Amino acid sequence: MSAAGTTDPSQERPAPVDKEDEGPPEGVVASLGAAGIDLFLGARDLNSVFVRTLYYTFRGRKEPGSTLKQMYEIGNKSVFFLTCTMGFIGMILVYQSGLQAKRVVPDFTLLGATYLELLVRDLAASIGALMLATRVGAGIAAEIGSMVVTEQVDALRMCAADPIDFLLVPRFKASMVMTTTLIVWSGTVAFCAGAVTAYVAFDVPFHTFFNMQLVDKGDLSIGLAKCVAYGAAIPIVSGYCGLSTFGGSEGVGWATTRAVVNTSLAIIMLNFFISAAGFIIFPG
Repeated sequence: MSAAGTTDPSQERPAPVDKEDEGPPEGVVASLGAAGIDLFLGARDLNSVFVRTLYYTFRGRKEPGSTLKQMYEIGNKSVFFLTCTMGFIGMILVYQSGLQAKRVVPDFTLLGATYLELLVRDLAASIGALMLATRVGAGIAAEIGSMVVTEQVDALRMCAADPIDFLLVPRFKASMVMTTTLIVWSGTVAFCAGAVTAYVAFDVPFHTFFNMQLVDKGDLSIGLAKCVAYGAAIPIVSGYCGLSTFGGSEGVGWATTRAVVNTSLAIIMLNFFISAAGFIIFPG
């Protein structure tokens, strides 16, 4: 029994707390909140860049020479890369599809028609745009990022010139035109390479492979919409990454990496939404 006027030490000791009842560490919550805020601010700034680019496209300065120069940089210098890439991808897709079809139903009558429908509706635009994101997107981010770290963009602002109007709008116009042109060309190359592969590997005649009966206006509309959307997304996302560059050469490298990653992610997201809208509008 304890002495009078004293307290039992066991009564002052706090009750043990079960670790399973504790919430997540404060650092984890703070990190998630900071990431969410950064994502929201980045989306807001990207939307601002997109809106200003659209505004200056119709109301900004008119310099066809700058757009033609960017068309050459984006289009002409990407033809060889995209032709080789889509040619090999076309051969791989037809060869693997033929092997799978041979195991189930050894009938290659609709091999070319099915391949062409997939190519027109999705594959040509998506794969071609992802390839362009690695070259064009990285180039735009590196070029604009270098101008930011060397204070050339600040010099434009001091001259009362908006960098969006001078740097992004010519690339935006050129990308929309040349991305569509390159995808149509590279899709044709992929289809012809697939026809040669089907003839050599599975003895499919060319007149059988060149079958367009499954391609309708819905496929053409969805494919064209993807070409235009991807052509707009590449310079917008890459230009935003370039304009948000900070630091020196390390910052330019980080901006280039972000441009490729974010542009590829934007292409995949646009692919989902456009495909979903296409299936609703053209259910057949």
